[in-house]
Amino acid sequence: MNVKRVQLVVAAPAEAVEQILDAISNAGGGIIGEYTHCAYTSTGTGHFKPSGDASPHIGTKQAINTVDEVRIETFCDRDMAKAVVSAIREAHPYEEPVIYIVPLLAEEDL
Repeated sequence: MNVKRVQLVVAAPAEAVEQILDAISNAGGGIIGEYTHCAYTSTGTGHFKPSGDASPHIGTKQAINTVDEVRIETFCDRDMAKAVVSAIREAHPYEEPVIYIVPLLAEEDL
């Protein structure tokens, strides 16, 4: 099996979603044929506790925080993944965004 595409998943505050989708698209991710900004989004709640040395974008240091977030699920070719992940980090307001990178099977590999 040769992994050609990956799924990328990241959560962000709602006000940052469009800038993150723009960054993903500009880096070559979330594109299918003549369509850009392809992604699935859903809302949820993020949980975290920043240390005293953290610089949280949202929340209070040394306290458990909950924040309404939007989960962004998109994809890109594997050879573009580093550039797309870098673009997500650049556009994301969080100090430490969690980005999942999941290898995707091609239909011909099923």
